[in-house]
Amino acid sequence: MDFSKIELDVHTHTLASGHAYSTIQEMAKAASEKGIKLLGITEHAPNLPGSCTPLYFRNLHVVPRKMYGVDLLLGAEINILDTDGNIDMDDEMMSRLDLRIAGIHSLCYTPGTREQNTHAMIRAIGNPYINIISHPGDGTAELDFEPIVLAAKEHNTLLEINNSSLKPIRKKLTARDNNLEILRLCKRYEVPVILGSDAHISFDVANYEFIPPLLAETEFPDSLIINTSVPRFKSFLHS
Repeated sequence: MDFSKIELDVHTHTLASGHAYSTIQEMAKAASEKGIKLLGITEHAPNLPGSCTPLYFRNLHVVPRKMYGVDLLLGAEINILDTDGNIDMDDEMMSRLDLRIAGIHSLCYTPGTREQNTHAMIRAIGNPYINIISHPGDGTAELDFEPIVLAAKEHNTLLEINNSSLKPIRKKLTARDNNLEILRLCKRYEVPVILGSDAHISFDVANYEFIPPLLAETEFPDSLIINTSVPRFKSFLHS
């Protein structure tokens, strides 16, 4: 994988998320300096402690969608709340956003059995508003990845390979093996993936430093990595 061909990073957070440390402008400037053409800013949805209120998301229309030559998509990382796959943002609010990611976070989710957790994620994948599933391989909940990959293929929902959850300091002990399994399954079933920095500070925009060894080990095809083409990613959003 030639990482100089990366054109987009769409899973990032600003200080509005409550535990991140840069402004929208700082994130956009960092993206511009790194040659990124499209930046997604996806603040944590309201059920995560310290994050944005619904009013924050309602007012995103005031923010320009281009800064420093970088196109911006403004949205949310929505929380999967329970084993029924309920989420913490309603359809009306999601319809206002440019981009909608959904994921399991330990502060908002009580894990069930492997089967129940898998059901929850598949329900989120099937939600027509959800574009991406964040860090499915981080190990927060035990999951069966084959049905998740097949659901992603069916619903044109992207599964993320998340760089942040691979950082040793995060102590996500199963993240490496889980992401390897996801990549192998996506390769087998020809399901595209998206690489995500999950940047919580401007210096981490488009930081994918822990992902290349996994791509190499699985011999994952470049053609299934969506980050190398803004038009392809945008067409995926509208599919």
